[in-house]
Amino acid sequence: MKVGFIGLGIMGKPMSMNLLKAGNELVVFDFNETAVAEVVAAGAKGVKSGAEVAAECDTIITMVPNSPHVRAACLGEGGIAEAAKPGTVVIDMSSIDPVESKKIGAELAEKGIELMDAPVSGGEPKAIDGTLSVMVGGKKETFDKYYELLMQMAGSVVYVGELGSGNVAKLANQVIVALNIAAVSEALTLAKKAGTDPELVYQAIRGGLAGSTVLDAKAPMMMDHNFKPGFRIELHIKDLNNALNAAHAVNASLPLTAEIMEIMQSLKADGNEKDDHSAIVKYYEKVSNVSVEREN
Repeated sequence: MKVGFIGLGIMGKPMSMNLLKAGNELVVFDFNETAVAEVVAAGAKGVKSGAEVAAECDTIITMVPNSPHVRAACLGEGGIAEAAKPGTVVIDMSSIDPVESKKIGAELAEKGIELMDAPVSGGEPKAIDGTLSVMVGGKKETFDKYYELLMQMAGSVVYVGELGSGNVAKLANQVIVALNIAAVSEALTLAKKAGTDPELVYQAIRGGLAGSTVLDAKAPMMMDHNFKPGFRIELHIKDLNNALNAAHAVNASLPLTAEIMEIMQSLKADGNEKDDHSAIVKYYEKVSNVSVEREN
């Protein structure tokens, strides 16, 4: 398949590489010329704007940071809508506000362009090895048409419902992940303050009901004080802000999400926004005057 790909960041670049490995013809654009050069070296064609992508492709994937960037890529100057042919399908794999996703979709539809929202979960490691979880909103027949293409970047691709539903699922995912990381942070802090080895507590509980993917992924990072980002705090703040905005739009109360958002804002104020979200433990270490780091 000939596919356009806009957005070659920490996630988009490895995703585009996997599409190339699967044998697709790729036309790519990003403002980061170094990233474009890397993907071009792997076999893609680089162009200078989203409009140039749309002039060559009637299937276009966008993978950009947030709602304003999706709007700019689709409807802004030099964007997809400037050159897209009627019948073009845009698969937005960014994680954005579902309310805005629906608005962008409606504006594209007026120009004969169809939008699906297909945000991903799994971070950079799963983007690299092609095992992302993809949550898709849009027309079911369009989902069916592009299922195999999406599976070339993923381990799981699930249809959730109408346009915007993919991003609702992603926001639900991000709420659960953030609150799980906070729970792990609290538990390890309790262990340390009580004079018990956090590592042994982790080993004791991981096989029971408290065990989780989050616990196994993040507890070792916390105890190693390894906060190299797989998913940065600043990006999780973005997602939780979208979750709270979406919740307010439908009159849903998310008190725990609001609390973890404030914890992340405190971490950002301390200069930790580029750290992995496992650095939530730094907040608990600070307020409890303790470190869960392993003693060598």
